[in-house]
Amino acid sequence: MMESRIKRLATTLMDATTDKDPLVQEQIYNALCYLGESEPEEILHSCDEYLRQHDKLAYPHRVIILKAMETVVKNNIASLDKSTAKVVIFLASNEMTKSKEVIREWQQAASSVLVAVGQRFINKVMEEVLTKFQPGILPHYFIVQTFANLSVSNVFGMVPFLNSILGTMLPMLGMAKQDHMKSVFCYALQHFSESIQEYLANLDKAPDPTVRKDTFSNEIFSAYEVLFNSWLQHREAKLRLAVVEAVGPMSYLMPSEKLEEQLPKLIPGILALYKKHAEAFYISKSLCQILEASVNIGSRSLDVQLDALLGTLHPQICAPADPSVPLTVKNHTEVLRCFTVLACSFPDRVLAFLLPKLESSNERTRVGTLLIMRQIINSTPSQMEIKKPFILSSMKLPLQDSNDKVKRAVVQVISAMAHHGYLEQPGGEAMMEYLVRQCALPSEAPKKQTPDADDLTSDSVQSISVNTLFLLSTTVDRMNNVLWPYLLEFVTPIQFTNALTPLCKSLMYLAMKKQEEGENASLIRYDLNGNLPSPYALTTRLLVVSSQPYAGDCRGTAALRLLSVLQYSVHPALEQLWSKRVPSLVEHIEENTEKCLCQKEWEEKLLLFLQETLAAVSDNTWICHFVTEMCRQLNSYNGFPLEKNFLYKCIGTTLGACTSKDLVQKQLQELLETARYHEEAEREGLASCFGICAINHLEETLAKLEDFVRSDVFKKSVGLFSIFKDRSDNEVEKIKSTLILCYGFVAVHAPKELVLSRIEADILKNIFQYFNTKVLGIKVETKDLTLKLCLIRSICMISQAIYNGGKCGDFVFSRKAELVAQMVEFIKAEPLDAMRTPVRQRAMVTCTYLVVLEPHLSDPDRTELIDTCLASVLALPPDPGQERDGIGGDAPHKEILYGDTLSALKDLLKSLLQRNLTPHGLQDMFAHLGPWIKSNKEQERQRAVEVSAALLDFYLGKLNVSTVIPFYNLGVLIALFSPRCSDSLASVRQHAVDCVYCLLYIQLCYEGFARDHTDEMVEGLKALKKGLEEPDFTVLFHTCHNIAMVVGKRVPPDQLMSLLLAMFEGLADPDKNCSRAATVMINSLLKERGSVLQEKVPDIMSIIHSKLQEVDEEHVRKAAQQTVYILASQHKSVVVSSLLGSALPFDSHTCAMWRSLAAEPTLTSQILEQLLEKVNRDVPYKESKCFLLGSGSERIATPLPLAATCALYEIMSAPESGAAVLGLYAPLFVTLLLRVSCTVGVQLPKSLQSRERRSSSLSPAPRSLHPCSCAVETLKVMLARGGSEAVTRAVGSAGGWDLMASPERHHDGIAVLAGAMARHAGPRLPLIVKNLVPTLSSVFDSQRITTTAFFAELLNSNVVNDLMLLETVMDNMTGRQKDPCMLVRMLALRGLGNISSGSPEKVRKHGAKLLASMVNGMDDKDDPHNLVALEAMSSLSKLLDHLEERDIQSMLLHIAIRIRPFFDSEQPGLRQSSIVLFGNLTKFSEDDCEAFFEQILNGLVTLLLHLQDPKPEVVKACKFALRMCGPNMGCEGLCDMFLNHLREDRSLHYGEFMNNVCKHLMQSYPEMLNRLILTNLFYFKSNWVDIRAAAPMFIGFLVLHVDEDHCQQVDLDQLISALNLLLKDPVPAVRMKVAETLGRLVRIL
Repeated sequence: MMESRIKRLATTLMDATTDKDPLVQEQIYNALCYLGESEPEEILHSCDEYLRQHDKLAYPHRVIILKAMETVVKNNIASLDKSTAKVVIFLASNEMTKSKEVIREWQQAASSVLVAVGQRFINKVMEEVLTKFQPGILPHYFIVQTFANLSVSNVFGMVPFLNSILGTMLPMLGMAKQDHMKSVFCYALQHFSESIQEYLANLDKAPDPTVRKDTFSNEIFSAYEVLFNSWLQHREAKLRLAVVEAVGPMSYLMPSEKLEEQLPKLIPGILALYKKHAEAFYISKSLCQILEASVNIGSRSLDVQLDALLGTLHPQICAPADPSVPLTVKNHTEVLRCFTVLACSFPDRVLAFLLPKLESSNERTRVGTLLIMRQIINSTPSQMEIKKPFILSSMKLPLQDSNDKVKRAVVQVISAMAHHGYLEQPGGEAMMEYLVRQCALPSEAPKKQTPDADDLTSDSVQSISVNTLFLLSTTVDRMNNVLWPYLLEFVTPIQFTNALTPLCKSLMYLAMKKQEEGENASLIRYDLNGNLPSPYALTTRLLVVSSQPYAGDCRGTAALRLLSVLQYSVHPALEQLWSKRVPSLVEHIEENTEKCLCQKEWEEKLLLFLQETLAAVSDNTWICHFVTEMCRQLNSYNGFPLEKNFLYKCIGTTLGACTSKDLVQKQLQELLETARYHEEAEREGLASCFGICAINHLEETLAKLEDFVRSDVFKKSVGLFSIFKDRSDNEVEKIKSTLILCYGFVAVHAPKELVLSRIEADILKNIFQYFNTKVLGIKVETKDLTLKLCLIRSICMISQAIYNGGKCGDFVFSRKAELVAQMVEFIKAEPLDAMRTPVRQRAMVTCTYLVVLEPHLSDPDRTELIDTCLASVLALPPDPGQERDGIGGDAPHKEILYGDTLSALKDLLKSLLQRNLTPHGLQDMFAHLGPWIKSNKEQERQRAVEVSAALLDFYLGKLNVSTVIPFYNLGVLIALFSPRCSDSLASVRQHAVDCVYCLLYIQLCYEGFARDHTDEMVEGLKALKKGLEEPDFTVLFHTCHNIAMVVGKRVPPDQLMSLLLAMFEGLADPDKNCSRAATVMINSLLKERGSVLQEKVPDIMSIIHSKLQEVDEEHVRKAAQQTVYILASQHKSVVVSSLLGSALPFDSHTCAMWRSLAAEPTLTSQILEQLLEKVNRDVPYKESKCFLLGSGSERIATPLPLAATCALYEIMSAPESGAAVLGLYAPLFVTLLLRVSCTVGVQLPKSLQSRERRSSSLSPAPRSLHPCSCAVETLKVMLARGGSEAVTRAVGSAGGWDLMASPERHHDGIAVLAGAMARHAGPRLPLIVKNLVPTLSSVFDSQRITTTAFFAELLNSNVVNDLMLLETVMDNMTGRQKDPCMLVRMLALRGLGNISSGSPEKVRKHGAKLLASMVNGMDDKDDPHNLVALEAMSSLSKLLDHLEERDIQSMLLHIAIRIRPFFDSEQPGLRQSSIVLFGNLTKFSEDDCEAFFEQILNGLVTLLLHLQDPKPEVVKACKFALRMCGPNMGCEGLCDMFLNHLREDRSLHYGEFMNNVCKHLMQSYPEMLNRLILTNLFYFKSNWVDIRAAAPMFIGFLVLHVDEDHCQQVDLDQLISALNLLLKDPVPAVRMKVAETLGRLVRIL
């Protein structure tokens, strides 16, 4: 019985193999394999029988069954019964040979079955297959292939058969006419040969150790003759390749004499194939095997073939391998192996062939040859040992090759040579130099590479060389003596700069190795190495390159580390100092990055290190050699300006430490003679050098500068240049510029006590001598910019030197006025239309240092200086960063220059003000600045006010008042700045506030307050600056008003009038913004005046309106609003009526007039009450018949309530209305809420519709006049103004306002509002509830819905309980259960359910009443879509936690049975609610445990399957219900699983989960198996695909885990039939699960 059922299952699955979906086929295959795991014999027999009976089954379906059989055999081969093996062998043999045609997929599957069985039953397989392999008859293609595969999979079993197989096969070769048969014979011969080789290689393990190579030699040779002489000539390329693949392995087995005999034909035959086949790998592989075989027999024929071999193989390597085509790479490997074989036997001839190729003009030939050289060097070391000098000499030409690919190949050859001792030979040094040269190539930024098949590798030559050098230094021990100290020769030449980092790293590593070998090993032996750079040269070079530490792959770190290692070689005295200092310098580089390193600070650290080094050596002879070497290296740094500049500083430092005065003068003279004066960095460097040298040698330095001008060299230069007149001026000026700069550096560096006396006598005299040229006795000033800048800079340094000198107070600088005048001349000469040079900025910085020196400047000089500087900077065009002729590439540079220039101006003016810190001094300064502050050009105002703010801040910071004196000009100064608080430029506004702030604090200081006194009013100005950032009129107005308040309160009474007069003058300011500041004062005056207007209010109102239309100025509007407010305080009714009569929609002027009525709370309250009365008095809409739409009607809004609603909005949008709104909060809220309710879906009157369209086409559109939007906006503004902004925000973020205006979702919007009110406006609710209760009996459905929705949501909050409103609201909800409107009934139930979350403690008290309401709701008859029932279930779920058990017990089963049908409802909401409620009911099942347990079992399958529900909310509900049911199921494992795996936040692996659930179910309730299966069968017809797929899977898992004892419950026939039916489901996923389950049924058979 069981057997027939397994058979039936297998048959069902095999019937389904016709399924077209590949995934389903895969699952059927898996299911068959699963069955086979349990009953391999039975399944194999079933498959055999099925295939025999279904002879006509198409081959793709047979393949699935055969593959399953192969898997079953493979997995159970050890236990397979011999008789079954026979059956399988017979079937597979028949399937394989049934069709004479080759049907590859089918026959291959059958062949694989035979190979699988052959692993153990090789004799049986051979017995069967050999019957179809008869002499004289051409066998089936797959018979031969099966032999071949068997020979590979079972070598020891198969080789004994091969002799007889070969004997039978040889005659057949001649019978094979078709290419595919010839190919399969080749395939077989190849694998037979490989198997025989393997067998012979492992004779010790073989069953028959007597087998020898000659057992097969003759047969293999006979086969070879057919293959080589006949088939290799075939035109079919695939066949030729098959022959070649076979001949390679066959050559090992051929008789030696025959192979020798064949080689003259065989090798040319194989070589000829290269021309016929693009894909050469198989040819090369075979050729390599033939060559190895012929070398093994000591062949003499190879000699003759060698030229042909080399000539054919060489181009194979020259054709580059493409990494994306793996076979080309493999081909290269095989060809290189061929060269290795040949080079071992014929080293001389191979080299004689290869080396001339290095001279080829073809790049590929050269690269290919080098690759072969590398292979030979690496793989034939013994043969090449004596050839090393020859090979090295032949590399001379490749070393000169400029091609990148050749270079890369050369570097790889050098690497190979290094490993095999070539570089220790003469000529090895040339190789190393070449490698270093490649390291010094510029490291290119990685370009996007074109896919170049020729490319050896994507790495650049430089990076490969760097890596190679490092590897040779660190890993090839034999290279140590080759590289050390030889590599030091490359450190100093400038052309190897780019290689310094790898060089230094390698040298450091080598030096450390030498040190490990012995104490003095790292000392450099100059006696043995004459070419090495001296210690002075090395130190100079490494120190200089360290000045740019991040260049060249962090050169600084490598250079310093090498320096540290060489310390003993440089000078024995340095060991202690350098061991300490160098690591801290390296650490500094590593802690910073190129961007954040301060270059000046870094250079100072290096110069200090140099100073300490010189001090530690303290040997004058050594220092003289050192400085001479430094000067010698100067020229090599041409083209490296930064490094050269630093070297100059090093020379200055070293000269400073030199005690030999003669040497100092000699070197200074040499520097002056050889400097390249036309380069800025050089001029700078030379001057730095002189300055640093002057610290210790002032006299010598000054003397040398004077001598140089008198010297022949200088005169010759001047004379020489005057021959070329154009050049002459330029070059001479550059020399003079440098000399002037040198004097400046000398002045600033030299000891102050020595230099002050020399400044006027020597330094300035010489400077001006160079600067001013005399022509015919008349002084002519230069136009050379460099000379000017150097002079300015030099004077600046001299001023600094005097200022910093110890005797600054005593020193009177007699030439000060002359120098200031010179600077003023320079500034005046600069063009005012653009800033092209830094002359202005440098000259002003210089003046800043000059003006503080004694004596004082005269007043005219001071005035001229100030006016010149102000005009030179403030009058520049708007964007000095850009030239008029377009934006240059140096725009950012110009911007920086402009910023520096403005800063220099501020510093100069502060320096001048410092000398007269009094109100008079301040007044004098602003006398110069005043016209600029009032300029009508924006950029001039902006700069002037910015400078003013800086000056006032400086004045306040420096002020020290000892006696209380009047700040007589405060009013005038405040009047100068306060109108600017409204300037059109934001930056001017900001700085103007800063000016007023500083002025008020200066006033407080003069009044006697302490410097650190803080005044809250004045501090308030800082906070106001934020309001000035954006040019928003209203914000500016408000801010200016506040500024006026502060100023008014802080300005002394005697100055108030002047301030007011100035403010009034400001009204005429052409900048309209600035007149706003004056309107502040005007408004203040208006507020003081009493009522003067008594009649014709409507006329005045219309006049105000028309004036506002004519003049749209800010201060006019403000004044008009003030007037309206005054009128309303006298005649509110008339003003309200007049304004309500304005045309809708209100224009901006009418709106402004409405808003002016919000100024005073009492008045505002009275006006709001009037407007509320007008909203409520009239009906909200009128019904109007729609003639076009037949019997329908539409609702049209009535005008008066609409206008009153708009007016309420305008008044309440004014912030001042807050107090009035608070007083009328409840009536306003209720009226507007009901207004919203009544306007949902209401239209505008036709007249207004067209007017609104017109007004919206004009700009700007006021607000939407749509009745509902209008009401919603007004309610929002009422809440915001009534202090309930939090409510507005909460409703907005929840989308409540949009919902309120939607006819379908209006009640949801009201619920959002009610929730927000309960959370944020609780104390307001009692009055609101009281005002709302009467509307529950309103005739308007909409108002009843709104109120019910509002109350329902209130019950969701505890606030109703706290405010004693619970009973009132609850009773009102219960009373709505019979309301004619279904939505009201539903909302009432929702409200009652909400009590569970709002006031849970009250639920028990009203339990019976609430439960009755819910049960009634479930049974609501007038509920076609179950909406009321859905609400009742949701609400009941919420209430259950809080109800008395006795209240529930009586109705528990009634409810459970009532909701069960909803579990599978088409409506997701009903599914979710009923399932959640079911979960909640489980809490009350204790007293009636058994009856309810039955309900759980009824629902269990449904809940588990609905975990695959398409709706996430239903899945969530099922998880909850199952977690709740778990504890009642009496199975701890199941309960734990539900609790752990069904957590809401956890994703569920459904299959795994169901597997475990079924395991527990079958352990705890095995007797339930049939019931569970039957329930699942019901879901086979489900509309939801995932549930249809889950049901058979559920059954599969149940079956998987049930004990044998309980299997009898299942009606297997019914189950298999149902599954069989479902196997025809249109969805592949379902069919897959069915197939899987069918496989599992083997468990219960």
